[in-house]
Amino acid sequence: MNVIQSFPYIYPELILVAGGLLLVLLDLFISNKRLLGYGAIAVLLLSLLPMNPYTHGAEIFNGMLIIDRFSCFFKIFTVLVMSLIILISQDYKSLMEKYRGEYYSLLVFLAFGMMLMASAANLLMLQLSIELVSLTSYLLVAFNKKDARSSEAALKYYLVGVIASSIMLYGMTYLYGLTGSLSFHDIFSYFRDGTADSVVILVFMLMIMAGLGFKIAMVPFHWWVPDAYEGAPTPITAFLSVGSKAVGFAVLYRTFMMVFPAFYSDWSSLLGVLAIVTMTLGNIVAVSQHNLKRLLAYSSIAHAGYILVGVAIGYTNWAQEAILTYLLTYYLMNLGAFIILIIVSNTLNSDELEDYSGLAQRAPGLAACFALFLLSLTGVPPLAGFFGKYYIFAAAIEAGNSNPFSYWMAVAIAINSVIAAYYYFRVIRQMYLVEPEDMGVIRQPLTLKLALGLMVFFTVTLSLYLSPVAEFIRQTSSMLTWY
Repeated sequence: MNVIQSFPYIYPELILVAGGLLLVLLDLFISNKRLLGYGAIAVLLLSLLPMNPYTHGAEIFNGMLIIDRFSCFFKIFTVLVMSLIILISQDYKSLMEKYRGEYYSLLVFLAFGMMLMASAANLLMLQLSIELVSLTSYLLVAFNKKDARSSEAALKYYLVGVIASSIMLYGMTYLYGLTGSLSFHDIFSYFRDGTADSVVILVFMLMIMAGLGFKIAMVPFHWWVPDAYEGAPTPITAFLSVGSKAVGFAVLYRTFMMVFPAFYSDWSSLLGVLAIVTMTLGNIVAVSQHNLKRLLAYSSIAHAGYILVGVAIGYTNWAQEAILTYLLTYYLMNLGAFIILIIVSNTLNSDELEDYSGLAQRAPGLAACFALFLLSLTGVPPLAGFFGKYYIFAAAIEAGNSNPFSYWMAVAIAINSVIAAYYYFRVIRQMYLVEPEDMGVIRQPLTLKLALGLMVFFTVTLSLYLSPVAEFIRQTSSMLTWY
């Protein structure tokens, strides 16, 4: 499809670009920056109107982008994540009022980059969209520039990101030199006859895996996570734990399933091993954490390992549904947990575990919500997190008939779920069984209460009525565009 014919398919992205530029201009004239935040949410929600989640797929801009149900799912996911991030940022007191307008416009541009990532079908477009998302993320992590921890976190995040991106770009360069094309379709066609040297291709895949592994916090590209999560503004930490990770998995899944299916037996085993190592390291290190942002950081590494199991299994319908279901449930419970961290840190100016002592006595509703999200993250039935893990576990068992290593991944999921239960229940114990040192009132602003209420409502609703959502996800995954 040529350029002129392609424009109607990218109306959501055009709305975000126009809206982001408008926010930059309005920031010069509007003193009440909260209005800009609500304007950014309006721009994001407006971008949903032209989307067709039931599209049958189209290659646009001469194959640079693909618009299908898979990409639409992640575009909708991006809008929901970013809207909530902006909402919870409204009353996050550590953000300097003077720069809030820039902050909101950066989040809108970040959503634009994430949408391009989800639709990328060309190595050049993939690299450009990843760099747009990465550079904007570096700025947002360092946004509290008067906080030394924020600057340190951004520097570590940037250095690891540059190294991972350089490795991936190097692999893409060799891939282009070998195949003579940047198009996913052409590269797939080149490898389809099976004459390419699998050892050489495996090296290219490892290089690309390095860059994408950084985005999803996969071992050994996870070292930036704890420091970046701890030093970044908490709403940005929430974004990194959910939004950035989600589109990273979208790109990883689409790239390997559409470009390298001929070498599935090679990369699936490697990803399976990395999945086990990632979930195990994340859970074991999380056990010793006393700062809740760092605890949730290592927890997010572990959850990345669970989702990697679905990517490693690859082609089965269960695997495709499991990835999308897990990402959706993880979005609800993890963002809910970070909202509570924002509420408490606004009052206590701390994210240390001991400061949550007796939270059930100081703010019983807040403690109950936090316990709900932690239990869901653990995978306790019948909460939403249980269904996410169940889908991944069932996908691994189903794939075991053709790939016995999948059984080992299923065992690893079961063992790691037990380890995770220890540190999640440790937080619940601190809230309910340890006496508080201070009985002061914890302030709960309206916007944060609204965001928290939405996360609780959808977590409970998804726990009770998963079937309609599961059916939509099933249709989405079955319509992933294949070559």
